[in-house]
Amino acid sequence: MKRPLGIMMLDTAFERPVGDVGNAGSWPFPVLFKRVAGASAHKVVSGQDEDLLEAFVAAGLELVTEGACALTTSCGFLAQRQSQLSVRLPVPVATSSLLQIPSVSAMLPKGKRVGVITYDRASLTHRHFEEVGVCDIPPIEGLPKGGAFHGLIEGGTPYDASAMADEMVLTVKTLIQQHPDVGALVFECTNLPPFSSLISQRFGLPVFDILTLGKWLYSSQTAA
Repeated sequence: MKRPLGIMMLDTAFERPVGDVGNAGSWPFPVLFKRVAGASAHKVVSGQDEDLLEAFVAAGLELVTEGACALTTSCGFLAQRQSQLSVRLPVPVATSSLLQIPSVSAMLPKGKRVGVITYDRASLTHRHFEEVGVCDIPPIEGLPKGGAFHGLIEGGTPYDASAMADEMVLTVKTLIQQHPDVGALVFECTNLPPFSSLISQRFGLPVFDILTLGKWLYSSQTAA
C-alpha cells in the first residue's frame, strides 16, 4: 500500500471543492490531513505565526507517525517557515508552491520570467522568497481585498466559484498587462488550483500551484 502525503492544515472551516489543497479528491494518491489549532489564515498570512512553530512541528510528526512519506501545507505563506520546519521533521517538507519558482524560471525561454499570484500582495515579503531560494523578486499581483477569495477565507462568505473565476481572470490580466514578459504563473495560494486550468487556457501560460508541487514531491516518494 502506498504511503500518503501529509498536509499540515490551517485552522479554517470554509468550503474546499475538488482542486483545493484540503479536498482529498484533488489528489491522485492517498493524503492525510492534520489541522493546526490556532493557525488562522490571518495569523499565518500576516506572519504572526512564530508562536505556532511547535504546533506545526507536532502536526508534522503526527503525520509521519501515521505514515506520511512527505509533507506539505495548506498555505503558501508558510514558505516563511521552510527552513525551520525542514530541519525539525524527518521527511521531505515542501511548505509552499513558491518553492517551484527557481526550477520554473530555469525552464523559461530567454526574456521570460515567472509571475506570482498571491492571496495578499502586501504580506508577501522578501523573507518568503529567500526561504525558497529566490533572490530576484518576481512580478507579483495579489487578489483584491474585499473580493470573493478574501470574503470566503477570512470573512465567512459562501463559496462563489463564478465570482472567484472572474476575480482570478482580472488579477492575472492585471499582472500580465503590467509585466508582458511573464511566461509562467505560480499560484501562492493553495485555494487557487480549482482555477488553474481556466487561467492556463485563457492566457496561454503554464500554471504551477500547490497540486503540481505536491504531485512532484510525492512522485519521488512512492517507493518508500
